[in-house]
Amino acid sequence: MPELRVPPAAPGADGAITVVTPESAGWSHVGFEALVLEPGRTAERDTGARECCVVVIGGHIHIRSAHGDWRDVGGRATPFDGAPDAAYLPPRTRFTVEGAEDGGEAGLCFAPAGDGARARLLPAVAVTPEARGHGAHARTVRAILMDDEPADALLVCEVDTPPGHWSSYPPHKHDRDALPEESRLEETYFFRVDPPQGFGVHRVYGDGLDETLAVRDRDTVLVPRGYHTVSAPPGYRVYYLNVMAGPARAWAVADDPDHAWTKAP
Repeated sequence: MPELRVPPAAPGADGAITVVTPESAGWSHVGFEALVLEPGRTAERDTGARECCVVVIGGHIHIRSAHGDWRDVGGRATPFDGAPDAAYLPPRTRFTVEGAEDGGEAGLCFAPAGDGARARLLPAVAVTPEARGHGAHARTVRAILMDDEPADALLVCEVDTPPGHWSSYPPHKHDRDALPEESRLEETYFFRVDPPQGFGVHRVYGDGLDETLAVRDRDTVLVPRGYHTVSAPPGYRVYYLNVMAGPARAWAVADDPDHAWTKAP
């Protein structure tokens, strides 16, 4: 089985610091790339038989394709500064992502799709932050391309976890085709940490897995199956971008029964 933690590399010629494919992850659906784009640096991609959600993690980028020339997409300086701009691109789309005048950081979220949905911008103003959890597992969730937005397979959201808090909590899983109780979804977590010298803790366990990972700024974690949860140490905010896809486009999770009681206020 591939290592669950994928550390970032130095930016390539096209700004890529992380590339996860179904082949490298040992699964069937989710692909993810993280790009750090200096002003004018470009990355060219083709969705092929996949759909793509481009999430601006920080700064500004230009996105060009046959569907339009979208300039200065983005706005927040870092992922800790509010909601993101994003864009959806359907299968059979060749596109270019370019760092704008201030540069930009982007996540490319991929999954196999049929016809896909309409190409469009997903502006930050349309993202309503959700306060989820209570006490030490209160956090902010931002739905970017969840099931209220048309797509064939992708589910994309992000989470901002305050210092000393837990998120993806209680530990939960989504690895069975058992709708409506549970859906089978592969998932990646792309992390940012503020201040960046900090770390977070990500545990993945069950069904032959028991991994407790120290995650650093710009690490990616693969969740192929099992329960999972994230902790932010005191003094450090932990952000992550989630990309999910599977046989059915549905987010239905099962909490670890040992810890489900912690949902009660």
